[in-house]
Amino acid sequence: MTVKTNLMIAAASSLLLATGATAQTTAPAAPRTGAPTTAAPTAAAPGATTAAPQAAGAPAASTAAATTTIAAALPTLPNRATLTKLVTAAKLQTTLAGPGPYTLFAPSDEAFTRLPAGALDTLLKPESVPTLATIIKYHVVAGALTSEQLKAQITAGGGKATLTTLAGQPLIASLEANGNIALTDTAGIKSFVDTADIKETNGVVHLTNGMSVPKLG
Repeated sequence: MTVKTNLMIAAASSLLLATGATAQTTAPAAPRTGAPTTAAPTAAAPGATTAAPQAAGAPAASTAAATTTIAAALPTLPNRATLTKLVTAAKLQTTLAGPGPYTLFAPSDEAFTRLPAGALDTLLKPESVPTLATIIKYHVVAGALTSEQLKAQITAGGGKATLTTLAGQPLIASLEANGNIALTDTAGIKSFVDTADIKETNGVVHLTNGMSVPKLG
């Protein structure tokens, strides 16, 4: 890890705490489940900080059996191009194509735009692979945890469940009043699952509206 990379990520954490938390803590109107069946939504206008809530009457989720791995499915998921690129740069395709099973909390493209200018480019440099791998692994939990299983763990934990990520750091899951699963990272920032239970052959993917930041350094 380089000093520059760590400073950029530290700045990212500060920015999310200072200005990004409001956007990131806006929960969707209601969680969806299953593989997305519609095209990716239109990108937000420059300067926008929140995504529009899911429209009522969204198409029913696909019930087709999973036929591919998490790694292979990533490029097909809406608004996850940045995450796909970062997984490749972090050299974690083999991990997410392995037997697992894994649970991936997959941040949207918009979530990464909250990083300070230049931070994403820094993370994509070869010397930043260890740092980037830690960040991506912080979004992955061993075991295939469906939304119902996550909710059961939250209930059993008295309102929260501590998930141990592949980065070796905890990610706290809790439940909002409207049924959304919230994820709180090491910096205390929340993101929300807006589409749950996209099942793949080696685990499950939950789409989130924010990235989670682990401790680095």
